[in-house]
Amino acid sequence: MFDGKKILAIIPARGGSKGVSRKNIKIAGGKPLIAWVIEAAKKSKHIDRLILSSDDDEIIKVAESFGCDTPFVRPKEFAQDRSTVADVIIHALNKIPDFDYIMLLQPTSPLTLAEDIDGCIDFCIKSKAQSVVSVAEPGKNPYWTFTMEQDNQLVPVFGNKYFNQQRQEVPIVYMPTGAIYMAESKWFLENKSFYSAITSGYLIPKERSLDIDSELDFKVFEAIMSDIIDTGFKH
Repeated sequence: MFDGKKILAIIPARGGSKGVSRKNIKIAGGKPLIAWVIEAAKKSKHIDRLILSSDDDEIIKVAESFGCDTPFVRPKEFAQDRSTVADVIIHALNKIPDFDYIMLLQPTSPLTLAEDIDGCIDFCIKSKAQSVVSVAEPGKNPYWTFTMEQDNQLVPVFGNKYFNQQRQEVPIVYMPTGAIYMAESKWFLENKSFYSAITSGYLIPKERSLDIDSELDFKVFEAIMSDIIDTGFKH
């Protein structure tokens, strides 16, 4: 609880996966991928209840073994390729009402820390934001991107004005990390999305913004963990 507001955190993890088969429970850094965000969320000072939303018995058992609450099995109609985040959250809020805020924590962001989670909660409630999404600066600024025209001709997306500028002269941009989403529960039920004209961004460090969606991403995560394991990394 924060400032008298009750917070429900949901970890969505369906059984099907297009990029990597069974990725939510694939071993990453010595434990199932989903375990990383469960452990981070359980260290939060402000989350009142942490639950899993899954249609998969094996994922449910793994989540339970790491201390995540599994109050229901997600219906199959909300676990399809075309199912939306709104479907998952609305189903959960209907099953578990009476929470002031809803937070979505993605299992594909294993570098998320409790301080990121609590920092987002603190920012959202203190700023009276109705919706907050975690963001980070992208590796490459999109103002230096191109389209490829006929005969492979490169055309700057934003014109030569930005392409010819130095890095410090180009506008700073932010990309959603896919790790943390938070909104007022009533507002979400009406808006059915975390994104709107009034959505705020919560900045997290680029080095914690890895979003695992491919076998290469898993290898990157393993490399990160092997590199920092001796430096006292605490999740």
